[in-house]
Amino acid sequence: MFVSSNVLPRWLEVLLGEKFYNACIIHEDAKKNEKNIFCLDCCISICPHCLPPHRSHRLLQIRRYVYHDVIRLDDATKLFDTDFVQSYTTNSAKVVFLNQRPQTRTFRGSGNICCTCDRSLQDPYIFCSLSCKIHYLMRREGGLSKFIFECKFLSLPDPGSEDGLISPDSVLEQSGSARTSSGSGGNGSVGCRTMSCTAATDDQIIVRKKRSSVSAYRAACRPVFSPVSEISAALMNRRKGNPQRAPLY
Repeated sequence: MFVSSNVLPRWLEVLLGEKFYNACIIHEDAKKNEKNIFCLDCCISICPHCLPPHRSHRLLQIRRYVYHDVIRLDDATKLFDTDFVQSYTTNSAKVVFLNQRPQTRTFRGSGNICCTCDRSLQDPYIFCSLSCKIHYLMRREGGLSKFIFECKFLSLPDPGSEDGLISPDSVLEQSGSARTSSGSGGNGSVGCRTMSCTAATDDQIIVRKKRSSVSAYRAACRPVFSPVSEISAALMNRRKGNPQRAPLY
């Protein structure tokens, strides 16, 4: 069910503009006091120590990925139409960026680009973040009433599943396998949720696997004895004979 409003909801406006992972002022002396939870009912960011008064509210876990804020794709699809927003898989959870990321150079070459910030994307995605799609819809559609969902219940993940605190040193890793899932589109323009690209965050494992596979490939392709090495070895091991003096005239 879509929210019957053409204006940007208050919770969404605050969510996109909030600075997360700052230390909580109320619990500044406590450990793990980063504000990484967003309360949709109160429109504020809170730390884990602030949770008791908000237990019955709709809560959204904010995660960090390469020093930028992301949320799980499962949570995002409960609140917003995420079709054609590029997602990443990290720590066994698909995530999407909240806001666009700064880029040092413009896109050059073939492939898709973000309709808002021109960031290079994988096919068939056309938005790099939720905010880019929201800005595009506000500019082209004039509102978000067809793309925002009414979510009456949103809880935090179980304490045992700590897939949310993502390492800032994560490395994007494309995967050859992808799956599709059906999505609900507005006015027929967004019909089927397309394939999500994947990303791996355990960079040490990835680098080791890459290096080992490349080394194995090079070792398999390298000849045991090359003709040049055989010739060089033969020349070096050849014993010198008796010296021949030049004839005297």
